[in-house]
Amino acid sequence: MGLTAIDLGFRGAASGVFLLIVLVALQRRIPNQNALLGMAMSAGGVFYAIVTAPFFPKASWWWTLPILSAMPAVFWLWARAAFDDDFVLRRWHGALWLAIVAFGFALSLGWPRWPTLAKGGGKVLAIVALVLALAAAAQTVKTWRVDLVMRRRRLRLAMLAINVAMIGLVAVAGFADIPVAAPGASGSLPTALSLFVVAMLAGLGLFSAPAAVAVDDATAAIASGEAGRQARVADRAAAGRVIVDPLLLRRLDHLMTVERTYRQEGLAIGTLAARLDVPEHRLRQAINEGLGYRNFNAFLNRYRIEDAKLALSDVTQREVPVLTIAMDAGFQSIGPFNRAFKAETGVTPTEFRREALSRPGRADISELRREIG
Repeated sequence: MGLTAIDLGFRGAASGVFLLIVLVALQRRIPNQNALLGMAMSAGGVFYAIVTAPFFPKASWWWTLPILSAMPAVFWLWARAAFDDDFVLRRWHGALWLAIVAFGFALSLGWPRWPTLAKGGGKVLAIVALVLALAAAAQTVKTWRVDLVMRRRRLRLAMLAINVAMIGLVAVAGFADIPVAAPGASGSLPTALSLFVVAMLAGLGLFSAPAAVAVDDATAAIASGEAGRQARVADRAAAGRVIVDPLLLRRLDHLMTVERTYRQEGLAIGTLAARLDVPEHRLRQAINEGLGYRNFNAFLNRYRIEDAKLALSDVTQREVPVLTIAMDAGFQSIGPFNRAFKAETGVTPTEFRREALSRPGRADISELRREIG
């Protein structure tokens, strides 16, 4: 009974944290997919904590296990939104969740009449859960190098460790003799502890502090060298308790706007830190907390896209292929360039060039150069 009490205590604490996440998100009215997925995962966590607790009636498994079987999909989507700043929630993501739930219900309802078939279907759901767990683990590693948010980088390591444990639990439970794969053994203390840790990590990931300095204000102040504007940026940084060396930001801006280092193929933050002769973690902090960028690619793409806009607006380069302009600006292929350009401007590079060259007086190159500065 002692272990059972501890088990229930962890489940109660995890449910409390999950409910707090939902309530705070609702109070803040955060209208983004991270918050929505965080609330969905939190609601699922509360549901999971209750229905897999000791003494929960097993007669209810016919409708609870199908919903639980789709929890890895919610977790995977949350990991995508939390660790990939470019992730966009699509309709097919919701369709995937519904398909897993529907398949789980079909297996549960068919278990009394076709137990062998339902058992095989349960193993299929277990494989799906494993694939989604591995995909979530891969997401924590995929964008590790370009992530500039130190708190989120530490969260990645913790989530990777939890995911490995989850994969093991899913493998054990999913291939057991139950009609639907459930991520964890019912009533087990390790499951309750893992659930509590996931709840704490979800809270940290959802409510991580945003950067205190606006990108445009910080960049404009550093590039212009105006004392008044630099003072305002410094005041904002002080209010947000962000301490970034202004000399480092000026040197970084010189590399980007004068030397155009962003054009270097395969430029990594470690290479840039070596050029500036500073530790990599200091450069990450400067770009994140001093300039407001959450990942290194977004920082580079700002300069690369402005460079491409200049070339696309230049009448003397109207015959230069878009791919050549993208490669000259530092992009390695046309796909990422097109996506980044449209996300920034709302139009494709070809449409931008057509509009720029057909505009009365065409493009004012000097004005565009001032925008880069």
